[in-house]
This record gives sequence, C-alpha cells and structure tokens, in this order.
Amino acid sequence: MMTLDQQFAKITARRVDLHSAEELKTRLAKSIAENKPLRIKMGADPSAPDLHLGHCVALNKLREFQDCGHTVVFIIGDFTGMIGDPSGKSATRPQLSREQVLENAKSYQDQMFKILDPARTEVHFNSEWFGPMTFDKVIRLSAHVTVAQMLARDDFAKRYAANQPISLVEFLYPLVQAYDSVMVRADVEIGGTDQLFNLLLGREIQKAHGQEPQIVLTMPLLEGLDGVNKMSKSLGNYIAVNDTPKDVFGKTMSVSDDLMWRYFSLVLCLPEEEIAALKAAVASGARHPRDVKDELGRRIVAKFHGEAAGAEASAEFARVFSQNQLPTDIPEVVVPAAKIGILNLMVKAGLAPSTSEARRLVQAGAVKIGEDKVTDFRLAIVPQDGVVIRSGKRGFAKIKTANGVSP
Repeated sequence: MMTLDQQFAKITARRVDLHSAEELKTRLAKSIAENKPLRIKMGADPSAPDLHLGHCVALNKLREFQDCGHTVVFIIGDFTGMIGDPSGKSATRPQLSREQVLENAKSYQDQMFKILDPARTEVHFNSEWFGPMTFDKVIRLSAHVTVAQMLARDDFAKRYAANQPISLVEFLYPLVQAYDSVMVRADVEIGGTDQLFNLLLGREIQKAHGQEPQIVLTMPLLEGLDGVNKMSKSLGNYIAVNDTPKDVFGKTMSVSDDLMWRYFSLVLCLPEEEIAALKAAVASGARHPRDVKDELGRRIVAKFHGEAAGAEASAEFARVFSQNQLPTDIPEVVVPAAKIGILNLMVKAGLAPSTSEARRLVQAGAVKIGEDKVTDFRLAIVPQDGVVIRSGKRGFAKIKTANGVSP
C-alpha cells in the first residue's frame, strides 16, 4: 500500500474543492493503520444511455482511489433518475420511466468498467432502500433540511428570484442523494463542481444519523468540443465512451489547441510536468500543435479501444484529411435506380438530418458527388453504383442502386 503522503498527493491531484484536507489525511492514516480500505462513493443518474469524456473525469479519480487500495461504491440512481437532478439547470428536468432508467443503467455499467476495476467496485441501485421507504420516513428525513438551506443553492436561488417554478420533488433530490451516503456509509464522495451542494448535504445527513461525515472532493467540469460549455449530450459537444475509434479520434482533433491541455490532464491524467514539457515543445517550435493533438487522439482512443485502434484511427484520419483520400469504410446507401433530388439523397444517406440542413450544406459548398462540388440544391441525379457523396469533412456515403451491386 502507498504511504499516506503518496496517497494524499495522488488523490488530491486535479481536484477543485476538498472538505477537508485535514479530515482526508486523518481518514487515510486510519485506513492504513487498520488496513481497512475507505469507501469512495459516486452516484450517477442514468438519464441517457452513454457516458462521455466529461463523466470520465470523476471516474478517473475513482480509479486512482482504487489504485491506492480503496473501494469504490458506485450508485446507479435508478430511483433518483426518475426524478431528475436539478443541479446547474435553469428549468425542471423531465422525468424518465423506470424502463428507460434501467436500460440506461445497464449501458452505464458496461462503460464504467472500461475505467474502474470491477474487483474493487460495489454497485448499488438506490431503489434498494428508497423503493420500500414509507412516507412517514420521507417526512422524518425531510425534517433535517430547511427551505432556507435549499434556496441557498445558486441554481434554486436564481430560479426563485426569476419567478421560475421549482417543484418540491426537486427540493427532495439533494436530500435523496445525501441519504445514499448514509446507506452505503461513505467515507468520501466525489462529484463535479456543480454537485458541491448535494455532496455537502450528505455530510449533514450522515451526522444526523450518527455517522462520521464524508469527505467531499469535487472535480473540474470538462469543456466540450465547443470549448465553452460543459460537455453535454444535450448540447451535442461531447465525445462518447462508446463512440467508434474513428469518431473519438476525429472529434478529438476538432478540440482547440488551447483546450487540448485540459484533455491531457482531465481525461488522460497526464502528470503536470509532462504536460508542461509538451507545452514547452510546442512553444519552442520543436513540435507542431497538430502532432501533439494527434498524440492526444491516439491516447484517448487507446484508453477505450486499445493502442492498435488508436494508431489505426490516426492513420485513417491522416489519409482522409491530410492526403484527401477516401475512408476505407464508407457506408452504403441503397436507392432505386431512378432520378432523385440531392437533398432527399443526402437525408436518405444520413448525411443530413433534414432537407433544410442538406440545403444549407449545399449552399455552403460542403457537398460533393465524386469530385464535383454540388452548387444547386435543386439538382436531381440518376444514381450510379459506387459513386461517393461527401458532406463536410466527415460525411461519406457510397451509392448502391436497388438493382445494382457496388464494386
């Protein structure tokens, strides 16, 4: 087992909030003396089926706790997921059905073990204790929190001041999350900075139930591909853990030069001295930013798909975008051997979600048939087998007529 100082340094790297350093050192020292691992809690509401790199920031920290010999207690919020976490939201979130939540939860578990060690992970569904809870117990639990405490939350305060609705269900959400800590006897809870209120409330509820309060550690929120907003599926600025190696690499290459250092730190957990050395190499001209970003892309792909997949994705990207060649795995679109409008063809091929978006792409000069740029959105063509349609930098489709065979 690592020494106290080694564990503390590893655990606190890259963090934002820590409540508190003294408590953490005391708890770690006791863990080492008694040879008893700490219980490190993190919860996730399966509101969508995919995890993305933003989720990996906290998962990486959980893995570092595991590397120090501690136990991760991962809570799937199948009960709270049907409520919807209001943290950082400006409006009430829609509630999900139990079937949706359970389907997403299964996907979560498959993905999180790409980072976590299953042998050092406990997985619990919080419906285990909330499902059978009677209403009188809910009332007694609610007595531990005041309305003033809830309105101290920044997002609630802003909505209240703006006369926007806040449901009582949303008031209950932080309390429900806090009670999870009681049920699993958490020593430490990890979350993003937008979860700080909920995590600190867990300390109070544990004390009210006679438990030693958990240590709270928050991690930075990772900016998405737009470089501004938190990575989010709803904003479309995300890289999913389950994306193909080609998509992971391609999306990573679209990250800005300034932002890529955050990805090296928060997604790959590269030591700060290594990141500093890379920055110095770029600043001196010894390395081009594109080459460093290529390294970032290869390493992120390797994290989820293996080193061979990272090298292959890098080579394919260079072939298509640097050497202007066609991808090796162009999807086919099957169409009748009859005249079809370019906009309808693009939608059918999955190159645009709608004819209006297809029209925008044509007018922007982003569409080609073979090597010829399409300039007229009213164009209609007679499909020919093997002809490739391009849309933007990453959209490709190969025509296959219904009564023909692609070469």
